[in-house]
Amino acid sequence: MSAPTSGLVIETDRLTKHFGDVRAVSDLSLRVPRGGVFGLLGPNGSGKTTTIGMLLGLVRPTGGTVRLFGAATAGVRRQDLRRIGAIVESPAFYPYLSGRANLRYFHGIGRRGAADEVERLLAEAGLLAAADRPFHTYSLGMKQRLGIAYALLGDPELVFLDEPTNGLDPAGVAAVRDLIRRLGAGRRTVVLSSHHLAEVQQVADSVAILAHGRLVAQGSVDELLRNQHALRLRTTDDARARALVAALPAVGGVRVDDGGLIVTMPPERSWELTQALAAQGIYVAELAPVQVSLERYFLSVTGEASAAPTEAT
Repeated sequence: MSAPTSGLVIETDRLTKHFGDVRAVSDLSLRVPRGGVFGLLGPNGSGKTTTIGMLLGLVRPTGGTVRLFGAATAGVRRQDLRRIGAIVESPAFYPYLSGRANLRYFHGIGRRGAADEVERLLAEAGLLAAADRPFHTYSLGMKQRLGIAYALLGDPELVFLDEPTNGLDPAGVAAVRDLIRRLGAGRRTVVLSSHHLAEVQQVADSVAILAHGRLVAQGSVDELLRNQHALRLRTTDDARARALVAALPAVGGVRVDDGGLIVTMPPERSWELTQALAAQGIYVAELAPVQVSLERYFLSVTGEASAAPTEAT
């Protein structure tokens, strides 16, 4: 593994995990910059939770190495863990204790943070009004936000959130998404594991995409999407236009969408498209650029049909 990079909070080199004959994670070389929200993306079964387990020292790697906080030596050290907060899968609390009592209990046994931290975290999670209600009466979204408050005990520099919006209704998703956005606004690094790509695109600064345990892409969202150009096209004969346009050298693909066509090609070469169509007596009714979504990019690099084929206009 190369020398540690001070601008990175997590570095892995060919990190691998086998469970018997199943290779859950393969040769993962991950680079997570300090500060902001980092999305760890992939469908269920892609190796996200196993990767988080290895980064937290909960799962022993079969091969490869991990460095946290720019450490000179590889491995998850005991002193690193006090700088980390995490929710892995579903948060577990005492059902008949209130939200406040649960946080006070875990604050006490962990001896993490100042005495007034529980009240600050309840406020940050939007739970002060429900702080004295038993945990079992909380909605799923409230439970998830209490879990995030728990992960923030001790003001950690690095926070792992594993599928924090799973099963939430739209209002719950919006509340958790807003909380995550606020958490990544300062010096803290939030690693957000999710298969909800449209949600991640709204909060993440950079991402890594896993498929079948392998890293297929990583970088800032802007970098990954910068060269993913597409045009929305409507013509006087879309059926003929589709076949004609698909044969053009500059076109990467054509698909039917919302009564028209989505054409993957550089916008600066759109003149080739209009010229070819006009030569065949097909005329353009609409031609407009489309911003390709992270979901569509995910499809292009993984081939996963589970990602919704949508674009953000």
